[in-house]
Amino acid sequence: MEIFISSRLTSGNKIFPAKVIVDELGVTLRIPGLFSGNEKTIPFSRIASVDIICPFIGFSTIVIEATGEGRIEAHGFTKSEAKRMKELIIAKINKT
Repeated sequence: MEIFISSRLTSGNKIFPAKVIVDELGVTLRIPGLFSGNEKTIPFSRIASVDIICPFIGFSTIVIEATGEGRIEAHGFTKSEAKRMKELIIAKINKT
């Protein structure tokens, strides 16, 4: 299991940074809040595509599209973190 925590320097992540968790079951996006939070998990068997948006300057965004389950979009990661997430997810998809 690997956990990636977004930078607090990005909008929307100042107090409660988002977390992307890649484990044996799938990919989970956790966005904590003061009184509640949001969590969404997509199993590897449902992942249709993984895209990275890397601007020339600034933080990267990872977008995970799922079949029938919507998408996960998380912003505030370094380019190397986003690439590592994509590599892990693709490797897990190829195993199943």
